[in-house]
Amino acid sequence: MTVAAEEPSHHAQKPLTDNDIIRLSQYHHCQTSLSLPPYLLSPTSHDPLLSYLKSRSSSPSPSKPVSEYIFSEIPSDSDSLKTIQLFGTLLRYLHVKEIKSVVDSILSGVCRVITVDEAQLFDLLPVCFDLLRNPIEAKASEIDYVNSAIDRVLSCEWEKGFLTKMVSLAKELSFLDKGRKSELLEKVFSGVKCIDLQDLPSLVYQLLVLASKGFCKREVIGGVVCFFGSKEESRVASVLRQIEGTVLLHVNFAVKQDPSLGQEVVALVKSDLRAFNHFTVAVLFSVARVRKFAENSLGILRTALLSAYSDYRLSKDCKWLPDELKEESLLHAKLVEKSLLRAVSECKYGREHVFPSVIQFGFMLLESVEEGRSNEFGGSSGVLGVEKLSIQILGTLFEVHDMTRNEIIEQCKFRILSLKCAKSKPILRLVGCLVQRYSLIMLEYVHHLKELLDYFTFMEGNISCFLVSAVIPLIKFSRDLQDYTILVIRKALFRREDTVRVSATKVIIDLILAEKQAKKDSSFTLQDSSSQASSSQHNEVSCTMRGNLFTELNGLLQRCLYQQAKVKEVVYDGLVKLVLIDPSSGAHVLDFLMPHFLRFFRQDIDIQLGITSCFKVEGGKFIVEEPLDRLLFCISWILLLQPHNSSDRPSDTAWPCFGFSLTQENEQAGRNVSHEVYSSTLVKVRNFILSKKLGDIVGLSQDTVPASLEEDKRKSYCLITLGIVQVLLNYIITDLEKQPEGKKGEIEKDIVDLVDLYESLEKEVGKSKQGNIGKRVRFSSRKKSDDTDAGFASINEDREQVPFMATSSIYQLFLIAFKLHSSKAACNLSGLQDHSQSSSAKTEKSMSGVFSFTLHVCVGHIRSSLCMKEENPLKPLVYGDMIVLGPPLLRVVYLLKPGPPLVTGQANKENKGRKDAEGRKQCLHLALLSLKELLSIYSSGSGLSGLLEDLLAVPASEEAILEECSEASKIEDPLVKNIEIFMEKVMKPMITDLIAQNSNDVEILCDIMLMLGNTLPDKFKQRHGSWAHQIFRSCETSNTTVAKSILRLAISFTTSPGDLCIAVEVAKELQNVIGLDKSDTSQVSESYMIINQSTSASITSCILQLVDSAIGDIDWGTKKLKNLYVASQMNIHLDHDVDITYGLALEEALYAMAESTVRILSSFVLMNLKDSQAAQFLRLAVKFYKQLAQIVKQRIAPKGCKQTLPSLKFQKLVELTCKSLTVPLYPFLAEMQKEQQESVSSNSKGIINKIKQENKCIPDLIFQIEDYERYLIQLSKVTKLNLLRHAKRSTARDFKIIEDAEAPAGGEDGETQAEADNNIGGNEVGLGEESEDDPEVASGDLDSDKAIAAEESDEEEKEEGEEEEEGSGYSRPKKIAKKNLVVEDSDEDSVTF
Repeated sequence: MTVAAEEPSHHAQKPLTDNDIIRLSQYHHCQTSLSLPPYLLSPTSHDPLLSYLKSRSSSPSPSKPVSEYIFSEIPSDSDSLKTIQLFGTLLRYLHVKEIKSVVDSILSGVCRVITVDEAQLFDLLPVCFDLLRNPIEAKASEIDYVNSAIDRVLSCEWEKGFLTKMVSLAKELSFLDKGRKSELLEKVFSGVKCIDLQDLPSLVYQLLVLASKGFCKREVIGGVVCFFGSKEESRVASVLRQIEGTVLLHVNFAVKQDPSLGQEVVALVKSDLRAFNHFTVAVLFSVARVRKFAENSLGILRTALLSAYSDYRLSKDCKWLPDELKEESLLHAKLVEKSLLRAVSECKYGREHVFPSVIQFGFMLLESVEEGRSNEFGGSSGVLGVEKLSIQILGTLFEVHDMTRNEIIEQCKFRILSLKCAKSKPILRLVGCLVQRYSLIMLEYVHHLKELLDYFTFMEGNISCFLVSAVIPLIKFSRDLQDYTILVIRKALFRREDTVRVSATKVIIDLILAEKQAKKDSSFTLQDSSSQASSSQHNEVSCTMRGNLFTELNGLLQRCLYQQAKVKEVVYDGLVKLVLIDPSSGAHVLDFLMPHFLRFFRQDIDIQLGITSCFKVEGGKFIVEEPLDRLLFCISWILLLQPHNSSDRPSDTAWPCFGFSLTQENEQAGRNVSHEVYSSTLVKVRNFILSKKLGDIVGLSQDTVPASLEEDKRKSYCLITLGIVQVLLNYIITDLEKQPEGKKGEIEKDIVDLVDLYESLEKEVGKSKQGNIGKRVRFSSRKKSDDTDAGFASINEDREQVPFMATSSIYQLFLIAFKLHSSKAACNLSGLQDHSQSSSAKTEKSMSGVFSFTLHVCVGHIRSSLCMKEENPLKPLVYGDMIVLGPPLLRVVYLLKPGPPLVTGQANKENKGRKDAEGRKQCLHLALLSLKELLSIYSSGSGLSGLLEDLLAVPASEEAILEECSEASKIEDPLVKNIEIFMEKVMKPMITDLIAQNSNDVEILCDIMLMLGNTLPDKFKQRHGSWAHQIFRSCETSNTTVAKSILRLAISFTTSPGDLCIAVEVAKELQNVIGLDKSDTSQVSESYMIINQSTSASITSCILQLVDSAIGDIDWGTKKLKNLYVASQMNIHLDHDVDITYGLALEEALYAMAESTVRILSSFVLMNLKDSQAAQFLRLAVKFYKQLAQIVKQRIAPKGCKQTLPSLKFQKLVELTCKSLTVPLYPFLAEMQKEQQESVSSNSKGIINKIKQENKCIPDLIFQIEDYERYLIQLSKVTKLNLLRHAKRSTARDFKIIEDAEAPAGGEDGETQAEADNNIGGNEVGLGEESEDDPEVASGDLDSDKAIAAEESDEEEKEEGEEEEEGSGYSRPKKIAKKNLVVEDSDEDSVTF
């Protein structure tokens, strides 16, 4: 090389020969003895070399030297590219054989290619292939040679350099068939793992270019997504994230250039929602930035997430689904969540272009949250749920990206103001989370929150209260925001709307409570500023502090006391919360209430209730103006929370009262005086109520009212007095423990008298037309569904109605009732030493009254606890630990179980005996209902085990069956152990006893067993299911509720497929009791004694409900199978083996479920069902045949895919359906029509309307059967299997609705009947008389029939529409007429299989 550099001019003049060129190309590649002139190795000789080659190629016979140059293997380095490109232009001079030799020579070096430079020679392959495939001169042999050459390339091992080269060359190999293209891409994606990380973006770009040329777009996109999606977190994660960001930009650019690639990205995830990973999410976010795909991309992400949640929700409680599939659904839901969170968290690594997509998607999810499902998964399974996930997504962006914060706040503001109440609550919870987590950041957006507060009075429902609750944690950092909030609520209190005033009052209370809670937590008050940049600012803030918000807002609270009753109730409850948080404020609250209190309880005269001033007449009705019971409730709790002697408590000198401050001595004296006034007033009220007769209490008003309002007045007075009595009872019972032993007996007597008064008041209320109001008072918390007024629905939903009595008071009432039950306590309480008949009757009456009152209050108390939020300060005060109510309730159940009388010495009068029995039965019902509600509350928490232990400690009225519990005592899990023992020792004996009494309360006990049994393993469930099944076999009862409850218990506890086997057996026995042939039926089933003429209807209804549920499960399973089939047919697999296993298991379980459903329905076809149950059966049959059609349709492979033979399980299902259900279904319809025609003769309008409804279902059923069999015909053709050999189609097609000459002619009824007849009759046209027994014609039909196969393409276009339609059938006649061309067989199809 040095010599050549020294003498360039000398050697440049030497002429070149062909041999020199060949020797040059062979240098370093072949061992040869030829000497090479040194000057040829110099880079300066490249230009003359190329010039020589160009001139040599233009010679008369250039093919020989050119081929020799190629054979000699040009050096593979960066300097040889121009030479190879030149050779490419000269290949056209070679003969075909020489081109083949060139190709062979090139392919022989595949194994030696490692780097890209070494693969440059392969740039000649596309040129050689094009020359060999020349459409003018090419022969079949040349084309075969090209294919074999491609196969040789595909069969070799590809190093990373060769793989990169093949990707760049693939776009020039457009002649490849689909199979070789797929094989090439499979080779690429299997070897891409060996590519260096820095080379991945360029490789992906080449692949995207390849896809844009039409080269297997779906497979290219799927391969890229699966490759990057399979990358786990590693030590080079930061580098990988940067590479992924570059790839995302490539994808975004490629989609903009070729929109069809965007369609393929969306179609990939849509076709297989399980092909989901973090990179799929990132790609969809990136594609969503293209306006054309924004909605589709985010929509498919949302669908994938919601589908994963739906699958998990349905599968976790699905009995027939194997445990492996349940676990797979859980893992898939977690995978989707993890992928979304990872994709969002990686956005901060240079992916700013996807921020708008992520924000839009987060709010799209928040708007998808369904009311009542904000925390449906509870976090126990590790699944977040839609709301928590979306809040976490938006919170992640808000935390790390300044550019997204303003957009998120603006979107929150827009949606809160524009969406409806239910949809805006998740948005408000997002705002609350942002305020709590990023308080200092949110200070920058206070002006946005102020803009929201400006709409306080215009917001729907209780959204305004939610808004302020969300921003309250921020107020302690911003005095400006606090002042603005107070200004807004001042204006709101002057609005006319009651809802606005109630919301403003709640906000006032929330502000005060938040300040007190901040003081209690030893943090700075809401009036402190977090920014203390200078001492002047600090002094300014300190000077503005004038005590506390309770004092500052005293005037607003005073105004609230002159508002409507609803506003006052909020104030009273809020003041109790204030004293709970800050007990030192109790005296100040009492002073605040004193003027208002004295308006109704003056101290200068004898005590009066002041009920008259609590009502006003407005619009001809009595309107509550002052909730006096709530006022007494507030005061009584403050007195109980504020001890009389509070001198040891430090005085709060920061409590100025009405503009002046008291000294410590005067303040203490004032506290004592107010405490004495309230306490003495409550005592006087109690004495007044106990000393007056009922008529005196109700008729205290001297005002004259119209006679029409007199009853309304008495009812209103009674209602307010009922609340006062409950308040007094709670106050007395709570204070009972502080009383000396000598006074407790007298106080307990007063309690019994108050209960008697309460019962009398309820009877007085019950005399009015609205007698159910008494129950509403006892069940103090209404359900949300009871609020029919749309204007107040959302307000009542979150205004938690606090019950008057606490849990501890109810518990003490139970103890008093148990004392009354014992003869000694009754004797001591009555003060008599002899047991006279009158005293015994009085004690019995008192005891039954206390039991009834306590149980009524207990039911309402337990139910109302579900409506109160956990963070409400009143919840621990009023409800406390409700577990203490469990043992008394169970003890009451033991006392009231059917058996000996509650108290001996009852009168022997028959009417009195019936009355006592009804009273016992009602109390037993309430006790069981309360126990059920209590167990329901603790069933999902950690307190269930402790509650069951307390219940098991209650002594039973008879000896427990310890032998049955011996196995349960060996269980290690304490919860499962306690549930098992409780069921064996308590529930089963009780159910047996109540069945013997034909009691409807068996239903409550069965509900309790089902609720507790949901947490048990399957082996324990199966044991209880066998017990219930045995009871169902041996029990003899005519009580429909008992029969239905026991059957439901047996089926629910029996594991699959045993549950449906029980249903099949019961359906067969029902057939013997209510069969079509009445002469062949029996009164009672021999195998199941509980099935008789009385219980058959309820049992039938229970089985039909089970079938409905099973069809719903089949629908879900069919959709899951469809997704798997589509993914399998398109070769979209993340894990092929897992997909196959999952699909086979799901398919087998689905076919087993469908087979059992057929067996159940086949029994109902042979029954004489009532009108309503016959209509229900028809609707279920329509839904079932629709699912069968979808199952068969899925087995037909689409065009271009391999058709597989249906499994034996599938063939058995088809055979069973044809023989057992389809064939006898038509005689059932004919018989039903015959009975209907006989009923029409009575001209009963109700019967005619029922018949019209049923006749609307019949055409739909016929259509679904025809549709199902049409798909069977298509499947038979493509699989060469005769799947309809058991279908008697000639008999089936003869069905039509029977006309009756005596039916009402004309009018709407006649027209409807005629239209139905015509439409169903239309199905028979063209069917002909089919031969069922001609095997030759049947076999020939598979080969010659073309009609239905020709219609397949049309059906594919209508596929989506058919799947979306529901089989309601109310417009079915028109649909039948439209579908006749599809359903009817052609002349060739008329032959029966």
